[in-house]
Amino acid sequence: MTAVPPRRRMVPAYLATGGRSRPSRAAFDRLTLLHSASPDPPQGLEAEHRRLWELLRPGALTLVEAAAHLRLPVSATNFLAADLVDAGGLQARSPIPRAQQIDRTLVERLLDGLRSLR
Repeated sequence: MTAVPPRRRMVPAYLATGGRSRPSRAAFDRLTLLHSASPDPPQGLEAEHRRLWELLRPGALTLVEAAAHLRLPVSATNFLAADLVDAGGLQARSPIPRAQQIDRTLVERLLDGLRSLR
């Protein structure tokens, strides 16, 4: 059985940005959560924008997950997402910040205290 090579994109990824060098808003983090903001797509979407909106219609994905599904670089997907947020078709939520580092000495003292209870 031979492996089937992945399909190549017929259109270069940079064309999805419309030749722009910066998105319309500040760049999203790779873990920004994207989800559809309306049951119907905004009017006048280009093909790549429509693909992203349809991908997110059933549920939320991070920017990097959406890029993988679309087979586009994260930077190009960032442009598409920013355009759709501006058009009211998507909502974006910042990633949940990581928890603060736990003080190792506190954990060690807690373990020592638990061991002394034996």
